[in-house]
Amino acid sequence: MNFLKRAFWSMKAKKGKTLLQLVIFTVICVFVLSGLTIQSAAKASSELARQELGGSVTLQVDREAAMEKQQSEQSESDGPPQFTSTPISLDDAESIAALDHVKSYNYSVSASANAEDFDIIESSTSTDDSSDTETEQAPGGDQGRGGMVQADLTVNGTLTSDEADSFSDGEAEIVDGRGIEESDAGSNVAVIEQTLAEENDLEVGDTINISSASDEDTTQELEIVGIYETSSAGSDQAMNFSFLNPYNTIYVPYTAANTLKGEDYTDTVESVTYQMDDAENIDAFIAAAEKTDVDFDVYQLDANDDLYQQMVGPIENVASFAKNIVYLVTIAGAIILALIVMLSIRERKYEMGVLMAIGEKKWKLAGQFITEIVVIAIVAVGLSSIFGNPIANVLGNQLLDQQTTASAETTTTSMQQGPGGGGGPMGGGGPGQAVSDAFSQPSEAISSLNINVTWENILILGGIGLAVAIIAALIPSISILRLQPKNILTKQE
Repeated sequence: MNFLKRAFWSMKAKKGKTLLQLVIFTVICVFVLSGLTIQSAAKASSELARQELGGSVTLQVDREAAMEKQQSEQSESDGPPQFTSTPISLDDAESIAALDHVKSYNYSVSASANAEDFDIIESSTSTDDSSDTETEQAPGGDQGRGGMVQADLTVNGTLTSDEADSFSDGEAEIVDGRGIEESDAGSNVAVIEQTLAEENDLEVGDTINISSASDEDTTQELEIVGIYETSSAGSDQAMNFSFLNPYNTIYVPYTAANTLKGEDYTDTVESVTYQMDDAENIDAFIAAAEKTDVDFDVYQLDANDDLYQQMVGPIENVASFAKNIVYLVTIAGAIILALIVMLSIRERKYEMGVLMAIGEKKWKLAGQFITEIVVIAIVAVGLSSIFGNPIANVLGNQLLDQQTTASAETTTTSMQQGPGGGGGPMGGGGPGQAVSDAFSQPSEAISSLNINVTWENILILGGIGLAVAIIAALIPSISILRLQPKNILTKQE
């Protein structure tokens, strides 16, 4: 009789053992397929996140180098240390912006100003008549008198407000009119906060007048082109300083902010943020930028792919866990099946001895056992393709939830402790809060994996299943087929 027919009749005659092997093999295949599909989904999600977020690189003054220079100059003079910041020329900024992998870029200039014909949103201590409370350390102001200037407003100069940090992070949103656009460079336009607008009955199209906090003779008339709403509560220090109050922040073109700072800042910016087309290209971009004529003894490029790393961290952990599942289940499954098949073959020693005694070739006997387990494997792969997808979805998303929660708790703990284990210096609205807000966004962006069984997954599973089936049947078969028929029949008796 053909060994294929013998395999069929043997499986039919031993339905119980065949069913047991089918159940075990199906369970193994389901877990292996789950691991494969979770890996595929995690990889796809990671690539999508990398392409969407891209990461960013910021060109700014190397403060460490500036401090070292300041200390060196201080040792040579008797006067107090003077920290000077060298602005970035537009030529340098644009030369880097022309490099590959730059999806977009934005300028940033910070200045301080006083309101001339409208009322600011008062902070708790700003209404005091004491000159001590009216003198505030404002950004971008004159640093010649100990860095202390009187200021009402923080003026953020930008190329496009859509890419300013508050807007890109979702903390600020335009509710009327429009934001600052690239075409606004050279114009005196502004975007103000909704509360400030309501307090002064200001609307889009109205004008406001401000003056430089460091030079009262420098004034600007700004046309309101947009009104935004902020969800920022500000820092604890905003209670003491009006310009730190988020309602007193206005956005203008970078050229208008430079005018407030003085003639020395014409055609310059304080920092440039380059958005990458792919976070994977950050290193290549930095390497190319360092070959330009920009003086990197004065400036530095800071890579920022925190959002990407925070998003893909849990995903990569899930993918790693799924990979381990595939390895462990495959190895354990092969061992379990090998033991079951071995016990089954040992019970069939007499059958094998008789067949070999009448001249049946050993390779056909091995082929019979392999055929039996391969048929079971094929059926198991088919069943696992049906049940594997829902199981993989449940398992994968539970793992992702656990990893995301654990990662969020770790980040929150580190932010609360701050450097050296101490509390954050800025309170609820300080840098720690900003990092927390940044982390919460990617967590919401990828809250589940899109897990679907593909033909590629099934083909890989089929290859693994057949390999396990052949090894599980071949190893115990060889241990018996090496014996002579006489020895087998004698021991059976």
